[in-house]
Amino acid sequence: METVAGIVKAVCISGSRGVQKQNVNSALFQEGFGVAGDAHGGNWHRQVSLLSYDKILRFNELGAGVDHGDFGENLVVEGIDFRKLPVGLCLQCGEAVLEITQIGKECHTHCQIYQKMGDCIMPREGVFARVVRGGIISVGDTMKAVRPMETRFRAAVLTLSDKGARGEREDQSGPLIRSMLEEAGYCVEAEVLLADEQEEIKNTLLDLADRRQVHLVLTTGGTGFSPRDVTPEATMDVAGRVAPGIAEAIRAHSIQITGRAMLGRGVSVIRGSTLIINLPGSPKAVRESLAYILPHLGHGIEVLRGGVADCASAAPIVE
Repeated sequence: METVAGIVKAVCISGSRGVQKQNVNSALFQEGFGVAGDAHGGNWHRQVSLLSYDKILRFNELGAGVDHGDFGENLVVEGIDFRKLPVGLCLQCGEAVLEITQIGKECHTHCQIYQKMGDCIMPREGVFARVVRGGIISVGDTMKAVRPMETRFRAAVLTLSDKGARGEREDQSGPLIRSMLEEAGYCVEAEVLLADEQEEIKNTLLDLADRRQVHLVLTTGGTGFSPRDVTPEATMDVAGRVAPGIAEAIRAHSIQITGRAMLGRGVSVIRGSTLIINLPGSPKAVRESLAYILPHLGHGIEVLRGGVADCASAAPIVE
């Protein structure tokens, strides 16, 4: 059983977005920010981008002729297939520790590499990370994949409201869900407010489940009888399997409080290793529903996926 490890081949930064990065050989990775001097640093989940040196070599064998940094990657590492690593895993390099937050990305505009080759490996092979412990990373350093001793569930909150998206109504349900999740020990990775547009809701759910690989997505709003209430339909669009008992439990509990609960159309489904649950839209109904189901979700997530990294305590991962 060998430790998953590789050698850093390039450390790249750019001072402006949209500009190809240049190999600077060594850089300071700042906790909670990213790479010092890099335009993509900040308080978000994609602080650092990584790409496998081996994948670049194979792509260049096809005639791509790309150099380090041309894909917009900060770190090029030989010997680690990042695409096979799960979100939540940590990567340690000297004192620095990075936590993988996203696998691949959606390519909205085709870059020069794609225009030349008809393909680009970054959207499917690149991964993104946040810096959870700072330190200097240099070419030639050894990077090891590590995982924590503790289990921590990662969640996302998605509020669906036309008025909220237009700024005509304050979103109270989303922050309430976040607060209740954090109080229960979840790490809320994303809180998103969208209009009631089925395709946009679907694409956001795909991103949260497939690329960011959160354990739990809770939606609020868009589950009624209005023609604009399309959250259940968008959720079913991404479902791999249904988990009807959760939605049934929410209605069964809520109907004891108000008979109108029978009009709720919320669903609960599984996509890959992510559990997606539709909650009602009003803060009162959200509090009542989530308080009822939340104590029982942990076991289901454990069965579905198991624990995920909290980088405060790390140990080598072996294959």
